[in-house]
Amino acid sequence: MNMGGKTVLITGASRGIGAEAGRVFADAGANVALLARSADQIDALAAEIGDAAMALSCDISDYTAVAAAVQACVDRFGGIDVLINNAGAIEPISHLAAADPDDWGQVIDINLKGVFYGMRAAVPLMRARGGSVLTISSGAAHGPVEAWSHYCASKAGAAMLTQCLDKEERANGIRAIGLSPGTVATQMQKEIKASGINPISQLAWEDHIPADWPARALLWMCGSDADSYLGQEISLRDEGIRKQVGLI
Repeated sequence: MNMGGKTVLITGASRGIGAEAGRVFADAGANVALLARSADQIDALAAEIGDAAMALSCDISDYTAVAAAVQACVDRFGGIDVLINNAGAIEPISHLAAADPDDWGQVIDINLKGVFYGMRAAVPLMRARGGSVLTISSGAAHGPVEAWSHYCASKAGAAMLTQCLDKEERANGIRAIGLSPGTVATQMQKEIKASGINPISQLAWEDHIPADWPARALLWMCGSDADSYLGQEISLRDEGIRKQVGLI
């Protein structure tokens, strides 16, 4: 997939799937705008990638900050062709009846409102030349998981945002697709493991896929081979999808 001349904005780009997506898309020729709260980490990644990258320190739960970051990307690279809504949180893992309301709400602010903020800020600027809005989803969007009420609810909402965006913007050239990667060897899985709650925390590290697999899937999703999934969700648990992406 040649992304030469394209610009990709990635939220949660300081580590894990987001950081790998930055590398994968840059290797494919794209300009990449790396958004995260952790300035040091995205600064280092931007330096690693080179002139095709810019680091934008941004709190995804603050719409004003997101809109400013989107505009900075457009000012630097001339537009946005792909928005990757990757930023996400799962801590603190807690049973619903014991959850701290403020902490629970903060996960909603990041995982759900942050996705909306990215779409709201970027999509009006993407219509002129079309593009893809790719959102990291989860199996938790479609079924309950013990002590993950905040994560399940936020991911379910984000999956619905993908469907709403497709219904409203497909005619304007916007391709909206979700990606459910399964369990990935990232910092989030370390947090899940440390909680000791629910069967997912019992998985061995080698059971998780590497972070570059979802990143490579996101690149594939920008091509016409993924058009049959517009408004839907692609799962990397599907062996057929893995074969199409080249992950076998």
